[in-house]
Amino acid sequence: MKHLLENPVYNALSSVDAHFNLGNDRVKYFDEAVSPFAGFDEEYKAGFDELHDLLADGRKILYAIPRPIDIPKGWKLSASIEGTQFVLDKYLPQKEYAIEPVPLGKENAEEMVKLATLTKPGPFNTRTIEFGSYFGIFENGQLAAMTGQRLHLPGLSEISAVCTHPDHLGKGYAGILLHQQIGIILNTGNTPFLHVRSDNRRAIELYERIGFKASGPMQFYFLKRI
Repeated sequence: MKHLLENPVYNALSSVDAHFNLGNDRVKYFDEAVSPFAGFDEEYKAGFDELHDLLADGRKILYAIPRPIDIPKGWKLSASIEGTQFVLDKYLPQKEYAIEPVPLGKENAEEMVKLATLTKPGPFNTRTIEFGSYFGIFENGQLAAMTGQRLHLPGLSEISAVCTHPDHLGKGYAGILLHQQIGIILNTGNTPFLHVRSDNRRAIELYERIGFKASGPMQFYFLKRI
């Protein structure tokens, strides 16, 4: 399980999420409307060169790996984020929800993109919802909080897009949504994992209270083909 999570994008697109793959056997990437993630086996030294050949000029990608990298030729670094990967370790289920989250569909996509753009939990676009299992909490007709899933690997499912509108912070919505997602994932026999900025102490403290344990660093590189 640990080795799969060291290169989660490539391993997801090589297995459970292979139906999203627009690359080939060596390099793999999503449609940008689904996710900017791209990946390849770390041992494949020509990975960035081949991605450069496959993608159009100006295409933006997100490359995630535990170790720092040198920015490859033909790519411009837009941003880099130091993150931490967490895996559920000792979970104490929440018996009841103060509010029952509701499933989100394509009809909610525009509002979901707006919430993600405002709160910046990570890249989120019009087709990101296709990863599945998105739920939200509404207040006065407004999407106040949401979360869902992203990468899927054998035995593992990533919780993603954990976000709450600034007007509704402190109401426990993120915790409710996290517990619900954990229950959904555990019921499939998978183990939940997630990623978070290493400096996001508020989120990290919540994840640790729920039972997640840090499994290691994850560096995120936002790159643009030039």
